[in-house]
Amino acid sequence: MAAQKNIALIAHDNKKQELIDWCLKNKEILEHHFLCGTGTTAKMVAERTGLPVRGFNSGPLGGDQQIGARIVDGKIDIVIFFSDPLTAQPHDPDVKALLRIAQVYDIPMANNKATADFIITSPYMDGTYTHDLSDFKKIVSERAKSL
Repeated sequence: MAAQKNIALIAHDNKKQELIDWCLKNKEILEHHFLCGTGTTAKMVAERTGLPVRGFNSGPLGGDQQIGARIVDGKIDIVIFFSDPLTAQPHDPDVKALLRIAQVYDIPMANNKATADFIITSPYMDGTYTHDLSDFKKIVSERAKSL
C-alpha cells in the first residue's frame, strides 16, 4: 500500500451527514489521498466538503459491489463505511459481500466514527504498508482434498 491511499467513502442515508462532518474535520488529511464512493454519498461529500470524490453507482444499484471489485483489483486501500445498524437495508447482501471481501483482502474498514478516527490518525496513513494476505486458493484447495 503506497503513501497516497485510495479511500472508499460509503454511508447509509441516516449516516451521510455524520460522514460529511467527519470528512470536513479531516479534510487536510483526506485531500492528500484519492477518494471514491458510492453514488449519493460521493456526490454529497464532494459538494459539501470541496474534496474531489469519484462516484460509483448508488449502493442498492451495485455501488457496493463496484467498490468490492476495486478491492479485488488492488485499487482500494481503506474503506470508511458509516453504516446504520438500526435500519434494514434493501441491499444488505451486497453490504455483507463488501465487508467479507475487505476482510479477505486485509483492507482496513471503519464502520463508525471512532474506528475511522483511529485509521486516519494511524502512522500508516501517510506511509507505506504491506498486507499479510492468506493464500486462500491454497486453503480452499487443501479443504477440497479432505472432502
